[in-house]
Amino acid sequence: MLLIRVAPLFALLLLSVRASEPPVQRSVFGQASDGTTIEAYTLTNKRGAVAKVITFGAILAELRIPDREGKLVNVVREAAFSEANYSRAFPQAAIVVGRVANRIAKARFTLDGHEYPLAANSGPNHIHGGKKGFSKVIWQAQPADAGGRAAVKLTYLSVDGEEGYPGNLKVTVTYALTDDNTLQIDYAATTDKPTPINLTNHAYLNLAGAGDVLEHEVSINAARYTISDSALIPSGEIRPTAGTPLDFSRPTAVGARVSQLGASQRYDHNFILNRRDERSLEQAARVADRKSGRVLEVWTTEPAVQLYTSPLDGKLPPPGDGFYCLETQHYPDSVNHAEFPSTILRPGQAFHSVTEFRFSTVAPEKP
Repeated sequence: MLLIRVAPLFALLLLSVRASEPPVQRSVFGQASDGTTIEAYTLTNKRGAVAKVITFGAILAELRIPDREGKLVNVVREAAFSEANYSRAFPQAAIVVGRVANRIAKARFTLDGHEYPLAANSGPNHIHGGKKGFSKVIWQAQPADAGGRAAVKLTYLSVDGEEGYPGNLKVTVTYALTDDNTLQIDYAATTDKPTPINLTNHAYLNLAGAGDVLEHEVSINAARYTISDSALIPSGEIRPTAGTPLDFSRPTAVGARVSQLGASQRYDHNFILNRRDERSLEQAARVADRKSGRVLEVWTTEPAVQLYTSPLDGKLPPPGDGFYCLETQHYPDSVNHAEFPSTILRPGQAFHSVTEFRFSTVAPEKP
């Protein structure tokens, strides 16, 4: 197991890139048990917003966004910086998930007549890339050219057979922070053998920074969702959201339908987005926290988004902070459903996906 020793503050080596480049700072975050240095890249825009990315798991460790008064708060749930948490990775922080986000039934799939067994790490099923996936490896990173925006580009080679997947998959993930408080995540990949790919970021979000999220207003640009069994494996059936607790066609407090969510008291559902075009960047969801004034719009080129929340019964134990994930993705278990949009990448093709978290503020409501 890969363990991390976090460097003490006095040992951090802060290295600024040249003044002519976007404002990106590189520092030593810690050290893996094999001696590999783990770096942190801090992006800052002209409004003072900050995004901090580390090379372990390509994790978005911090995302500090101003409220309507200009106060900065970290809106992603960050893991405590300990060996146990970072060797665990998921679900502690905003990791990059791959090769395949979400679930694959019975931890296996058949591609071009060959069956590929995968790591079973969710009962008999496979989830979020396997036991190690992309979230527990160290990526290579460097400041990136992103049109004058503060950006960092991370790269990783997932070798043939890793977690059971075929092909050498070369992956890049670029985080860019714009001056209008948009965090863009750009995913790209190529392969030398046919392989499934479905990348996402598993950021745990809370626009208030802390506390419950019951009153956060959510809207999702989706009229349909995939039906799943008790293990959250899709049956292949698609149903309308209208008349169900999943109808977020209008802004609705995320905790408004707690009594209708069953014993789990949480959302964990794949929404099929209403898209005009298969490849364009379109709005998937919007969240507003009226108290802080922060608003988040999620835009993506992906066909779906998974809404995942902490339990919404208001009885969270200390620290009692609620959260929600908006994981842009292809459908769960797509590799075993020919009727779902394909996740197969073949040699000579280029995988490309973009998701943006666009932040703004709204004025307080009039009394």
